[in-house]
Amino acid sequence: MFRLLFLLFSIVVIAFDDDPAQQLPAFKERTKGPIGLMTTSNGVPVPYREVSSSLNTKFLFNEYLLDSITHIIRERIPERFVHAKGAAAFGYFEVTHDITNICKAKLFSAVGKKTPIVARFSPINPERGGSDLYRDARGFAVRFYTEDGNFDMVGFNTPMFSIKDPIYFTTFTHSQKRNPATNLFDSNMLWDFVTERPESMHIFLMVFGDRGIPYAIRNLPGFNIHTYQVVNEAGEYYFVRFHFLPNSGIKHMDAEQARIISGIDSDYLIRGLYRDIAKGDFPSWSVSLQILTLEDVKNADFNVFDVTKVLPLDKYPLHPIGQMVLNKNFDNYFAEVEQLAFSPSNLVPGILGGADKIFEARRLAYREAQYYRLGVNFNKIRVNCPFMGHPLTYNRDGTAPVRDNERDIPNYYPNSFNGPIPYMDYNTTKLIDIVEDEPNNFDQARDLYQNQMSADEKERLIDNILYSLATATKFLQARAITLLSTIHPDLGSRVEQGLLSNMTENYMNLKK
Repeated sequence: MFRLLFLLFSIVVIAFDDDPAQQLPAFKERTKGPIGLMTTSNGVPVPYREVSSSLNTKFLFNEYLLDSITHIIRERIPERFVHAKGAAAFGYFEVTHDITNICKAKLFSAVGKKTPIVARFSPINPERGGSDLYRDARGFAVRFYTEDGNFDMVGFNTPMFSIKDPIYFTTFTHSQKRNPATNLFDSNMLWDFVTERPESMHIFLMVFGDRGIPYAIRNLPGFNIHTYQVVNEAGEYYFVRFHFLPNSGIKHMDAEQARIISGIDSDYLIRGLYRDIAKGDFPSWSVSLQILTLEDVKNADFNVFDVTKVLPLDKYPLHPIGQMVLNKNFDNYFAEVEQLAFSPSNLVPGILGGADKIFEARRLAYREAQYYRLGVNFNKIRVNCPFMGHPLTYNRDGTAPVRDNERDIPNYYPNSFNGPIPYMDYNTTKLIDIVEDEPNNFDQARDLYQNQMSADEKERLIDNILYSLATATKFLQARAITLLSTIHPDLGSRVEQGLLSNMTENYMNLKK
């Protein structure tokens, strides 16, 4: 009880004595008076009589009223279907080790080079107003603003994904969201999917384990999940997986802590990241690569492009390449975070992306999502604009923003009138073609449970699985036990005994 009271007191202190809560007083202190005359969106100064009252006046002649009321009903844009709620910040990536021998991308061109970045961290399933502390995998997306355009690393806090075949992506996302009939999260949907697609159990062991709820954004690791193909100046290619390991250490929150904090502050992680940066305690990550040659790929005893699997560190050790530091908060959340439009297809010369089908499907899905949410000119929104270079396209018009709409440049290619031309890449290479077999990652899931989890971690994993599975229907519980027993007999047996214990306890409570 003392522990709970202490935790509650700590949360209240955090909630009411932090930097985000002082944003408005700080603005007032910084500006020392009104910053200027208010205007309509057309730039016309607004007279006091228009803002003081609209009673007994013809409101159609009150431009302030018309301007504000017609705008507010259009303020919301479609939220992301997944990763709707997120924390984000700006900073830089600094190269600490030379990898020009494997990759010619300019962001890695010299030790000491700094590239501006923005990073966003987001649970998959909660809506925009949901809790930061929902048990879930987390998106870990980083945009590098390079001279050759934006490179987006759109990954997760787990080193693997849930499915290997993109045809099941809609099934996966729908099953994790709300039941369309009840509008409630439904464990029957979740466990129906997991037991139908057993390859997903690898990531769900992590989600139901300690990694399901991070203690803070600064304690969140990041992985790109895909094995990327990269190329050097000579046209030689290699294969890499990115690892972002927090310098503050990987740290998690148990279910009891999360439930208590969520009841008081559903924005706990967003608030924590903002507060850390505001007080100068900048979060940072060490960035490393697992590097494979073509021979390594050919000689591997499994498909190294399988996104439901990890690349064993003992076979493919980490090679440090740099540091990522977040040192600047956003000035306006909607403009700089809600409108952030990441995409795996944002690649730069030297980085070709993944050869797997999930990566191919993500290239389409993310682009289509941004068109739907932000319009065809989403890359002209300031936070998405590749400002380190000078973008020149033959795209024109469409829904705003169009910026200068490419001014007087010809609008077709090829042309004879000095329009922009493509660059010549003399050492060209393309993504290799791979053959993907049916998913089977039980060996890695078994190793995760048997060899990588401590006794306490296993105990918490069982508790969290039971918390979710207990409300599922009986035949799904039976399927889940069969699946978990296939991964490891001890895992299946302990979940089965836990379900039986819960049934007995509920029966005894009913008799009382």
